[in-house]
Amino acid sequence: MQAGGIAGRSFFTSLGHCIETWQSCKVTGIKLTSSISEKKRYDKTKQCVRCKVTEGNIVIRHPVYCKECFFSLMTHKFRRSLEPHVNSKPDGPRRTALKPAGNLLVGISSGLGSSVLLDLVHQCYIAMDQSTMPADGGTQHSRHERVWKKVATCYMEVCDAFPEVEDRTADVEQLVERYSEIEFIPLRLQDAFDHRWWERIQYKVESINAAVDLRDEGPLQALRIYLASLPTATTISSTVKTITRLLLQFTAWETGSSHLVLGTSLTSLAMSLISSISQGAGFNIKEEMQEEWAWDSRARDEAGRKRTVSVIRSLRDVGRKECAMWAWWMGLRIAEQAPWPWLSSRQDIGTVTRDFIGGLERDYPSTVSTIVRTCTKVAPKGESSGICILCARPIHTGAPSLTPFLCYACHTTLTSKSSRSTPSLNPSIAKPSAAPLPTWLGPQLSQHDEVFRAARMGKERMRDVVQDFLLDNGQTYDQVQWETR
Repeated sequence: MQAGGIAGRSFFTSLGHCIETWQSCKVTGIKLTSSISEKKRYDKTKQCVRCKVTEGNIVIRHPVYCKECFFSLMTHKFRRSLEPHVNSKPDGPRRTALKPAGNLLVGISSGLGSSVLLDLVHQCYIAMDQSTMPADGGTQHSRHERVWKKVATCYMEVCDAFPEVEDRTADVEQLVERYSEIEFIPLRLQDAFDHRWWERIQYKVESINAAVDLRDEGPLQALRIYLASLPTATTISSTVKTITRLLLQFTAWETGSSHLVLGTSLTSLAMSLISSISQGAGFNIKEEMQEEWAWDSRARDEAGRKRTVSVIRSLRDVGRKECAMWAWWMGLRIAEQAPWPWLSSRQDIGTVTRDFIGGLERDYPSTVSTIVRTCTKVAPKGESSGICILCARPIHTGAPSLTPFLCYACHTTLTSKSSRSTPSLNPSIAKPSAAPLPTWLGPQLSQHDEVFRAARMGKERMRDVVQDFLLDNGQTYDQVQWETR
């Protein structure tokens, strides 16, 4: 850690103790009580703190806002998180006009945050609702012009990976149809293993499955075998999240989008940050909040600048409660995903973190924003030695690893073990000895002349590997140390 490192360590240490205490109390049925008297849910007055005239309709971390001021507050937070990243960094004086280098792609999950995000994008940048426009500069100001020439929304369906999960693609498409001039792009999780899909986006596909699997499965079967090869429930959840993120980024690149916006609210971001850190992805905490991603580092845009996709979480200052009120007052339809019926989904770190942060936000609303603000002050120590071929994020230079092309989090994902037995995700698929890999790894593995293969090691081979570390009968560790001097 650099700036804020000591404070960050003490904060996360205390938070870890809180999670352990909360989880143990949840298991044993103990009810947590506070000696501090419950505070009022609002400040000194019930009047709106912004206009100071109308009686408030909603309490946001103790300040009270009326309905009209709440709408302007939401659009202000949304624009403040998105618009500073629209323009490429200019070489000369800073420009106020918003001139993105490409199109806009909105990644949605049909949940609360993504539904609110889609509505805000339509009102602010497509319908050009005057109530959402900045007041400065007059009606002829350049900020009131159309920013993105093309806006598309991309939905990822994950039902094929989990049994008994309903396909909601048609429902999500109906939700998007209410917004004009927004193209709907459906994706499926098995597209990560579909060579035809990658060829459609003009990705150079090189076959690597022959090196890791002798069978020729279809994309869906390959996805299920790959997930069945993962060791724990947590690694399966994190892998689905990684595949979803990368497919969205590749789609943004293929559609000529310079910006990919996600509906991650303040609450969801706090959950994601704590979950990622606990799984070993602390070095990539900056990328978890915002990142500049490039499929090809040599690609250039029309102006000759390096082409990148800016992944922005434009609701990072908006809590779950605020999203719920916006959806309620705007009459938005939310196609919320039902919980996964898979038994092991209750055991993974993400589920435990989500339950803890949800309770924390309900009882102590300001703590959730404190988690995110603290994470923004935490800087990773050391430099990056390259890009992980599995998650496409930086690799920590100083981290010892047996796999030089994987980051610590991905290495842990593939090799971690659980003290609990993990029920099979799909009973019809046995745990494989070799598994197919996502298609985007093909060119990278060919470039590095690397082949990943999982195989059971015999006892003789295991003994040869650890031969130098074995002690003879009756020999102590101190004697070995003395003999090697």
